[in-house]
Amino acid sequence: MMTYPGLVLGTLLRRYKRFLADVRLDSGEEVVAHCPNTGSMKAVTVPGCRVWLSPSNNPKRKLAWTWEWIELPEPDGGTALASVHTGRANGLVEAAINAGEIAPLTDYQTLKREVKVGDARLDFRLDDPEKGAAYVEVKQVALKEEDGHGYFPDSVSVRGTKHLHTLAALAEQGERAVLLFCVAHEGIADVAAATHIDPTYAAALSDAVNAGVEVVAYGVMVEWQQSVPVAASLARALPGRV
Repeated sequence: MMTYPGLVLGTLLRRYKRFLADVRLDSGEEVVAHCPNTGSMKAVTVPGCRVWLSPSNNPKRKLAWTWEWIELPEPDGGTALASVHTGRANGLVEAAINAGEIAPLTDYQTLKREVKVGDARLDFRLDDPEKGAAYVEVKQVALKEEDGHGYFPDSVSVRGTKHLHTLAALAEQGERAVLLFCVAHEGIADVAAATHIDPTYAAALSDAVNAGVEVVAYGVMVEWQQSVPVAASLARALPGRV
């Protein structure tokens, strides 16, 4: 479980220059927040939606606010929370692995972050004297298209394709290689490669699966206190549509 202490509620005005977002806090103050997401954020950047920011008093930071969550409208009239901060995905996955909440990745003794494999870096390597090693690459999913399904990536991802080639090479060498989709959108029930956005990535994913790479998807579960998300965990196993 990952905690989010001290989040502040506001309304999204706009995202611009990729890493900036204007937000009107509930106090009425308008602030500029850091948008920690390198993707297009297709279908996630919706002006007028409620958002939550994390504050920082670090004097070395240019911006005192970081955009964490957005509440998005759903077709049934409800809403769904989605994470904007892609940097949180690895923390969510690591916490879930350590808590034994990701069934395919249980019973490993050690976990190492940022493992260099060839000319790439993968997010985790799990090791166990009996089970051997498992290489794990994490990708956050927050794109829900009009057809109701979740997709990755939300823009062309050369880096993501490179990671797939690395995972496939490991699998072909007899190593265990796992692609884990961290589905950080409460309204997404399954995940597929976004062929309509990045056909090269989709083809690489199909090749990786044929090479023996395992693909799993787990969805975020959010805990609330007084209209503020205070913690999140990954405990929803979701079907893939590779």
